Amino acid sequence: MKEKLYDFLSKQYIVVPVMIIAPMLAYFDRNYGYFFGLFIALFLLWGSNWNWAKFGFGQKINVRTVLNGLLLAIGIFIVVDICIQPFLELYFGRIDLSSIEEIRGDFASFFILFLIMWVFAAFGEEFLFGGYYMKHLAEFLGDTDRAWLTSAVILSIYFGLSHNYQGTAGMVAVGLTSCFYFLTFYKNRTNLALLVFAHGFYDTIGLTLIYLEKDSVFYELVSNLMKH
Repeated sequence: MKEKLYDFLSKQYIVVPVMIIAPMLAYFDRNYGYFFGLFIALFLLWGSNWNWAKFGFGQKINVRTVLNGLLLAIGIFIVVDICIQPFLELYFGRIDLSSIEEIRGDFASFFILFLIMWVFAAFGEEFLFGGYYMKHLAEFLGDTDRAWLTSAVILSIYFGLSHNYQGTAGMVAVGLTSCFYFLTFYKNRTNLALLVFAHGFYDTIGLTLIYLEKDSVFYELVSNLMKH
């Protein structure tokens, strides 16, 4: 039974219906879509005898990967959160962060969410959206450079739309951020760990600013400049 199900789910085209079904489930609860896709990806990993290379983890994790992830996270934060996001919020409204408001000034809530983020956002989302969706979609499209680039663009839009609960500004900002991740994976197809660390460090910066209640600093600065 396991072998038959694995043979069916490992067919190249299956990633397409999975990507279609996931947002349908997310309509009822966004976690349904996420865990549906994650379950499929983890089953394929298990069925492949834990062949991590099949999902982009083809290189050993070393200090250079961690440092490059940190530098990428800082670069993305400067470009998106400081230079672009304040203008998005001015025109489309503030990003809806109601789902994590409880961490403001509360270290216990912040620390718990910090741990959850590294497991389910940094690792989980990159494993699912990068290692499964993007990589397998690129292989389905022909496994060429153009296929990988097309897959990166599609997944950037797909990932941004999956954050519709954050409002229009949130979807666009997340889409832009994920574009950097997926283009990096396009250039480093055997080093998904780089994306995991970049995502983790990027979210760590964001969560820390929310905890310190400093996440509106750049928006207020741009808003004041626009008024003058």
